[in-house]
Amino acid sequence: MVEIKNKFAIGCLIQWYEIEMVGEYLQSVKNSIKNIDNKENIIVDLYFNCDQTLEKVDESQMSMVEVREKFDKLLFDIFDYEDNDEVGVVSNTYNLTIKFNMRNNIYTIADYRREFNENYCDKVDVLMWGESDALIPRQTFEILDNMHTQVKDERPKYITFFGMCKMWDDSWKVLEHPDFTDKPFYDSPDDFDPKEHWWSLRYSMNIDEMNNFNDKVEELDVKLLNQHKFNGCGLVISSEVIKSGVNIPRSVFFVHEDTAFMFMIQKVLGMIPQFVIKNILLVHNRNNPKKRMYVAGESGKTVNLRRRSNDWYVKANKLSEQNCYNITNPNHKSHTWEDVWK
Repeated sequence: MVEIKNKFAIGCLIQWYEIEMVGEYLQSVKNSIKNIDNKENIIVDLYFNCDQTLEKVDESQMSMVEVREKFDKLLFDIFDYEDNDEVGVVSNTYNLTIKFNMRNNIYTIADYRREFNENYCDKVDVLMWGESDALIPRQTFEILDNMHTQVKDERPKYITFFGMCKMWDDSWKVLEHPDFTDKPFYDSPDDFDPKEHWWSLRYSMNIDEMNNFNDKVEELDVKLLNQHKFNGCGLVISSEVIKSGVNIPRSVFFVHEDTAFMFMIQKVLGMIPQFVIKNILLVHNRNNPKKRMYVAGESGKTVNLRRRSNDWYVKANKLSEQNCYNITNPNHKSHTWEDVWK
């Protein structure tokens, strides 16, 4: 068992249609904490969103009651929790905070991460953005604890990222794991072969496969970037960054919240350090086939095509992106969900 010196919070928004996928994320989080002696120093924040304003559940496949029951079972099986009517969800081993949105109230990843940053920056030393299609390395908090202890006095405001799979273009090479970065780009759904294209962003990796990469590491390969580059999955943020006034602008109401957060860092704090732990792989299964289950009326062979079969998604994505890239434009009037429905 290992004792950590600092306090952490890892937060994840879980949409109801991710119910068949999120168990892998939750198990990976448990694996990253189970060998920590003082587990109370790591807050696991989960927000389960049952809202159907945007996506409706296909009742012929699954009811919302059954979705909730599946989630409760995952929490019980993985974190050994009990649902106490007086105090809510309790685990005697893990420091869980679990909230539910059962109303018809749009709540997006941008909303959640903005509130997560604000809620925990005064309670912990380091924040980490989890994601329901992610797998967290089992070494995560030991590594981050050592890093924060080493840099917090001289460089209290910093961000960190782990190594990742092969990405879209060469601009992402600074983040790619050494075993992936020299592979060719591949994103075709037509002739995708998991055995041949394991390094592709289209491949969905399991925990054991991730561990095979990470367990052979004897010495960490930590790089300091001269330019910020990250996405939201697994981003690590020292709480001093949020305390300084950096957060996701409210105008970014849907997606591109990670890019907007980067812009705000640079606007408020300039080029603060970004460390990349290159040879520890954090998995982002962005094309997990279980990502959008039981959604009524969607069509398409891939996750992206099913998502884009909704007219509202295409428009909301575009308008939120425009807000993101016009944060500092004094002549840009922010779009809202009302504009999506026009």
